[in-house]
Amino acid sequence: MQAIQSLISSLEIGQPQFEGGLAVFPLFRKDPAAMDYLLLDEALDRELAHVTEVSDAGHVPELAFENASPQRVLLVDGDELLGARQNRIVNISILVGAGKKLVIPVSCVEQGRWSYRSARFAAAKRSLFASAKAKKMDSISRSMRDGGSRRSNQGEIWSDISERMFARSVASDTHAMSDLYEAVEPDLDRYGKAFTVQPGQAGAVFADGLRVIGLEFFDAPEAFGKCFGKMVRSYAMDVVEAPVPVDEAAVKTEVRRFLDEMLKAATEKYAALGDGEDVRLAGEGIAGGALVDGERVVHLAAYRVAEAG
Repeated sequence: MQAIQSLISSLEIGQPQFEGGLAVFPLFRKDPAAMDYLLLDEALDRELAHVTEVSDAGHVPELAFENASPQRVLLVDGDELLGARQNRIVNISILVGAGKKLVIPVSCVEQGRWSYRSARFAAAKRSLFASAKAKKMDSISRSMRDGGSRRSNQGEIWSDISERMFARSVASDTHAMSDLYEAVEPDLDRYGKAFTVQPGQAGAVFADGLRVIGLEFFDAPEAFGKCFGKMVRSYAMDVVEAPVPVDEAAVKTEVRRFLDEMLKAATEKYAALGDGEDVRLAGEGIAGGALVDGERVVHLAAYRVAEAG
């Protein structure tokens, strides 16, 4: 799709920052957009949006979203919601118009609970860790291609969380991802303090010692800055167990290669659940998704994934 190719071609890579096996390469572009929407976290905190179960009985892969604000609200792929019958994550990025109500696709990140803790969900200010998000991106793209749904491979997400808990010896009565993050928070806090957003930065490529993990980009630097802390923690979760020293020259080459491969990736367009279009990217070892509103790429995320076969 032209808007995505134009964006990728225009990106400028800044000086990377490093900490404990994680490398963050800032991304910039000329003429970034001004932020003219609220993010889900701030809309929920200010009670300008509400998220509930779709009914009293609930339905695991869906939630009800209401935008009660005079602005649009951006729900970002992977963001966690706490409460109601069980904690969930948002499956795709969605831009919801002022005053609109939507049923949104979600995945469960608390396998062992199905009972009310609250009527409404609260913002966790946390995102699914990057390796699991990559698999989710790939499975949802396949789901959209095969039948038009936006459902993830729920069993795979539960398995990824369980494996991470086992590796970290984390006990959780409900197998909640929130308990995993809380157990690792002292380590993640070190990463959070090590990386800073640069003036005008609207995105980043995240890499471990030798390879790219993924890319995140927003149309507005302000939106990226507000999401940066939880993004760093999401990617740090994939390196904190066994950090590999960063080979700076090799990783820089990989970042360039990753952007080139994104340019070659095939794209498929679908009508978005809210405003704009939902664009999926698939290339050699790449799975990605973008929310595009007109010629504006509101949010783009892409990840390294294992190639079939």
